[in-house]
Amino acid sequence: MALNNTYEARLVQQETAVGAGVQILLLALLGSAIGMGPAGWLTGLAFATATWAVLSRALHRSRPRTFGPANRVTLGRAILVGGVTALVADSFESSPPVTLLVGLTAVALILDGVDGKVARRTGTSTALGARFDMEVDAFLILVLSVYVSTQLGPWVLLIGAMRYAFVAAAKLAPWLNAPLPHSMARKTVAAMQGVCLLLAGADLLPHLANLAVVLLALGSLVWSFGRDVVWLWRNERVAARETTGGAAMTAETGAADEADVSVAALEGASVAALERELLELAAR
Repeated sequence: MALNNTYEARLVQQETAVGAGVQILLLALLGSAIGMGPAGWLTGLAFATATWAVLSRALHRSRPRTFGPANRVTLGRAILVGGVTALVADSFESSPPVTLLVGLTAVALILDGVDGKVARRTGTSTALGARFDMEVDAFLILVLSVYVSTQLGPWVLLIGAMRYAFVAAAKLAPWLNAPLPHSMARKTVAAMQGVCLLLAGADLLPHLANLAVVLLALGSLVWSFGRDVVWLWRNERVAARETTGGAAMTAETGAADEADVSVAALEGASVAALERELLELAAR
C-alpha cells in the first residue's frame, strides 16, 4: 500500500510539471504569433514557475491520492490565465492583438463554471480544489484590472486588489477568517467582475459605457465585501457575548456552590454543637 501511495503521489506531482510545460508551450506559441517582448516572456515564465511551486507545495501538504479531473480543468484555466498575464505585461511595451487577449480570457471565464460541476459530478470536491479555483479567479481579475486601468485610470485596480486587501486584513483581524454562509449574490457579483472587465478591455463600447460598466462592477464588489464584513463583525460580537455570558454564568454557579457549601458547613456545626450540649446535660 505504501508503494502504491508513493507512486500516486509522484503522478500528482508529474501533472503539475506537465501543466508548467504546457504553460511554456503556450507562451512559445504566443511569442511566435505576436512577437512577444521580454516583459511578456519574463512575466509568463514567472507565473508558470510560481504556479508550479505553490501548487506542488499545497499538494505535498494535502497529499491527495489523485490530482482529480476538476483540478485538471482548473489547471487548464491557470495556463490560460498565464497567457493573459503575459499579454497584459507585453501590452506595456507593444500592442498585442485585443482579440487574442479577449479570446483567452473568455475561455478561462467559461471554464470557471466547469471545474465545480466536474468536482460535484465525480465526487472529487476538496478544500484544495476550491482554494485553487478561487486563487486562479482572483489573479485573473487582478490582471484584467491592470489592463483596464491603462484605459480608464488606476482606480480600476481597486477591483483586483480588494480580495487581497481582505486577506491581508484577516491577518490583523482573525475574525474575518470565519466561514461565511452560502450566498448566491456573492457568487453573482464575483462572476460579474470578469465579465465587466473583459467587456471594458475589449473596447467594443464607447468610453462612457465602459466607464459605467466598470463602475457597476466596482460598486457591486464594494457592496458584497461590505455586507460580508458586517456579517462577520456581528457574528464575532455575538460569539463574544456568548463567551462572556457563559463565563459569568460559570462564575455565578461557582459562587452559588460555595454558598451552599458554607450553609451546609454552618448547619453541620450547629448540629454538632447541639449534640455536645445534650451530652453535657446527660453527663450532669
